[in-house]
Amino acid sequence: MRIAVTTPNGNVGHHLTRMLVRSGIRPLLLTRHPEQISPELIPYVDVARADSQNVDEVVDATRGVNAIYWIDPSVMSEDPLADYARATEALVRAVAENGIGRVVFQSSIGAEKRHGAGEIDGLAATEVALDGLDTDVAHLRCGYFFTNLLLDVESLKSGRLQTVLPIDAPMAWVAPRDIAEVAALTLLNSEWTGHRVQAVHGPEDLSWSQVAGILTQELGRDVVVERIADEEMRQQYVDARMPAAMADAVLGMSTGLRDDFTPEQERSVVTTTPTMLRAWVREELAG
Repeated sequence: MRIAVTTPNGNVGHHLTRMLVRSGIRPLLLTRHPEQISPELIPYVDVARADSQNVDEVVDATRGVNAIYWIDPSVMSEDPLADYARATEALVRAVAENGIGRVVFQSSIGAEKRHGAGEIDGLAATEVALDGLDTDVAHLRCGYFFTNLLLDVESLKSGRLQTVLPIDAPMAWVAPRDIAEVAALTLLNSEWTGHRVQAVHGPEDLSWSQVAGILTQELGRDVVVERIADEEMRQQYVDARMPAAMADAVLGMSTGLRDDFTPEQERSVVTTTPTMLRAWVREELAG
C-alpha cells in the first residue's frame, strides 16, 4: 500500500509518519521543505516536494498513491478561506486524476456546522468536496489540541491564560499523538468503505478552569485563566501582525462554537483516546 502524508513535520504528521514506519509502511511525505525531514527518517520514507495549495504539484506527487492523510495547511494569510479552497482543489484533483482510493482527512469539531465557525469553515468545505467523490473518505473531527497551549508560551510562563469562551464550559481536548494513532489505524484498516466521520475527543472534556488547575499542579506555579472580550482578543491577534481576515478566522473558531453548539458526534468508547492532559504537560512542559 502506498500511503501519502501531508505536513509530515506538523503536530500530528510527525507522529503519524513514525507510526506508519513502525507498521512496515514506507510512507510518501509531501512537504514544501524536504530539507526539514529528520535525517533518521530518510532511509524509511520517500519525500516529494509539494505545496498543498498547488494543484499541479500535488497531482504530480501523488501518482501511484493508494491512500492519503490530508491536512489543510493553516498559514498566516490575508485570505485564509481562499487558501483552504486552493488546498481542497488540489486534493480533489489528485484523488480524481490519480484514482486515490482512500482519504483520511484531519477535520475539526465544528465542521458539521458548515458555516459560521471561522477557519473551521475551510475544513467544512473540504469535507463537502470529498463527500462528492466516489472514493472512501474518513473525516477525523478532532477536539482542541493540547499543543495550542504552546501558541502563547510567554503568557503561559507568566501564569496567565486568556479565552473568549466561558471558563467553566467543558470541551474536548486531545493530544496530537492520539490523533495520529487514530489516523494510522484508519489508514491501515481495510474493513471500512464509503464516507464516514470519526470524532477524536481525547480522554475527557475539560473546561479552561480545569486546564488552569492541571497546569498549576503540574508546573508548580499558579496559572489562572481570564475570559476576555471578543474584540480584545481580536486586537491581540492584530497587534501580533496577524492579517485582519486571519484574525477574524481564528477568533471565529471560538465564537462560532460558543453559543448553542453541540458536537454531532457524542463522546463514546469509539471517540475517546487515552493521553491525559496531565501526562502531556509532564512530558512537554514540566521541568
